[in-house]
Amino acid sequence: MARTRILLVEDILVQAMASAAHLEKAGFAVVIAQTGEDALRLLAEEGPFAAMLLDLGLPDMDGLDVLRQCAERLHTMKVVVTTGDASLTRAIEAMRLGAFEFLVKPAAGKRLVSVMESAVAAVADTPEPEPAAVPVHTPAPARRRSAALGTPSSGFIGTSPVMREIYRQIACVAPSKATVFITGESGTGKEVCAEAIHAASGRGNGPFIAVNCGAIPENLLESELFGHMKGSFTGALSDRVGAVQAADGGTLFLDEIGEMALPLQVKLLRFLQTGTVQRVGSTRVEPVDVRIICATNRDPLSEVAQGRFREDLYYRLAVVMLHMPALRERGDGNGGDVPLLADAFLKRFAAEEGKSFRPLGAEHMAALCAYPWPGNVRELQNVMRRAAVLFEGPDLPLRALPAVPPQRASAAPVTLVSSTPATAPAPQAMPPAETDLAQALAGMTLDQIERIAVDGAIAAAQGSLPAAARMLGVSPSTLYRKRERWDEEARASA
Repeated sequence: MARTRILLVEDILVQAMASAAHLEKAGFAVVIAQTGEDALRLLAEEGPFAAMLLDLGLPDMDGLDVLRQCAERLHTMKVVVTTGDASLTRAIEAMRLGAFEFLVKPAAGKRLVSVMESAVAAVADTPEPEPAAVPVHTPAPARRRSAALGTPSSGFIGTSPVMREIYRQIACVAPSKATVFITGESGTGKEVCAEAIHAASGRGNGPFIAVNCGAIPENLLESELFGHMKGSFTGALSDRVGAVQAADGGTLFLDEIGEMALPLQVKLLRFLQTGTVQRVGSTRVEPVDVRIICATNRDPLSEVAQGRFREDLYYRLAVVMLHMPALRERGDGNGGDVPLLADAFLKRFAAEEGKSFRPLGAEHMAALCAYPWPGNVRELQNVMRRAAVLFEGPDLPLRALPAVPPQRASAAPVTLVSSTPATAPAPQAMPPAETDLAQALAGMTLDQIERIAVDGAIAAAQGSLPAAARMLGVSPSTLYRKRERWDEEARASA
């Protein structure tokens, strides 16, 4: 029975009684404390408790101070903190201090019970602390899974110091229900990282649903995420469950979340705060239990500063930040992870093609390590796949590997010798073609110039917006949004 006792620390008695009623109905024994001092006294005199539901806004002391004083108990008691919208940054600090999860008040009853059940289950799976390099708050199942990280079966290959740190972070964060925000350049393996976190978590047997927010038009993304009811819009021929509900009991991975439009960011924030979804065209709110992992190849704080990403949503998602290193950063003095990755990819793709290649030699490795890999692991993977397809083996010719790009002539060092003070260089004249283009665009607004560029790219791509987006170096959703805005402006002026 002691393993099911919960200490509920809440100074508003009505709210404390409501939360206690939900928890007692689910089979927990609840003890209520209305101050931080009472909570610490109860922990000392009436423990043990399997979990504590801790309000951060207590009348006599900061809830974070209560959490700090409970640090030595976190291997036998999980702490779930509750907070209002204005205290999200403090909730993030609570997670860093060892809190199991946090809820935004008021939390739905089913959501509250689900989180507390997970907290109690985590306590049951946590062994007694023992002298080891693994942190005491990491459950044994996560330690066993983390040993497999860095192997092809885990999705990761690499032993460089930066990747060993990634494996350590995954092992620490996987058992938690905290949201994870993954950053990194395109092709660094952000989705592989998300899958590894999911597989090493207690939700590993549940669904892993990935949604690329940049590949779905804005007017369809809400339906893709939250689902819709039959007849709610043109083309809605039947009721449909969205990605959020499809991931119930598992993990939802939101890739390229920086591409999400601001109106939909509001709805995502609402879902994160309440743990409930409302399908497009429905009046019914449905609870879900989903862990969120998101990723972007942009600088999220820069996006917030420029008004393209909501600050409150950023702080709600950025409980744990994890940065995937570029391939050029994965060195260790012996070529780093590039040789390991190249050999593994070549072996895999050769087997798929029914071929066999000898291990790559020193010349191959020198060429691979000298190349900068701007496309990161994805580019290396494609190079080795192409080599396995185009060459028969058993030896791989050097021409199968990319050549090191020549340095620009302007990069060569220039030594200036002068006995007179240096003067500012004269401005260089634009090339004739650029001068003609500038004259042709003179008098146009930036919006008009942008529209000419977009329309020209779409025409060159024979009407394919994804292909036009690649030509312009932007995401397809950006072009969809721009064309939708231009169409609305045209209708308004008609």
